[in-house]
Amino acid sequence: MVEVQLEMDYRYPLVLLIAFSVCTTVLVAVHLFALLISTCILPNVEAVSNIHNLNSVSESPHERMHHYIELAWGFSTALGILLFLAEVVLLCWIKFLPVKTTPPPAASDTGEKGWQAALASTIIMVPVGIIFVVFTIHFYRSLVRHKTERHHQEIEELHKIKVQLDGHEQGLLAV
Repeated sequence: MVEVQLEMDYRYPLVLLIAFSVCTTVLVAVHLFALLISTCILPNVEAVSNIHNLNSVSESPHERMHHYIELAWGFSTALGILLFLAEVVLLCWIKFLPVKTTPPPAASDTGEKGWQAALASTIIMVPVGIIFVVFTIHFYRSLVRHKTERHHQEIEELHKIKVQLDGHEQGLLAV
């Protein structure tokens, strides 16, 4: 985390301070939630991995909590990274906004240096955020497509085994 020292003689916009406070709090909460899930589930995964009984795998809490684990992973990676990018932008605004142009601006200077620096960081982070979101969506869709194809192959293999056991082809019901 970053230690933020606010300028006492500068009046920050209330919206900026609230946004920074909320973003920081949610960022920490999301990562602590993911850490909690990881810490709680690791002993179960280790215990099941040492047992050679396949039935114990389905009885393990990490199988029942699969959705919570995926939620924690998604929060920690996707949401956590987006929140971190937002945190950097908000931090730049808080740190650079009080910086004034000294000596008085020249005729060619269009504004305060601090405002320009904060705006520059925002302009840089917007395409980074967009690239991150596009990559995340592409990567997630690739994973889902692979998982779907793998399940389809497993169903086909089970059908072949059924046909071999039955000794003849009986129509496969739509799955």
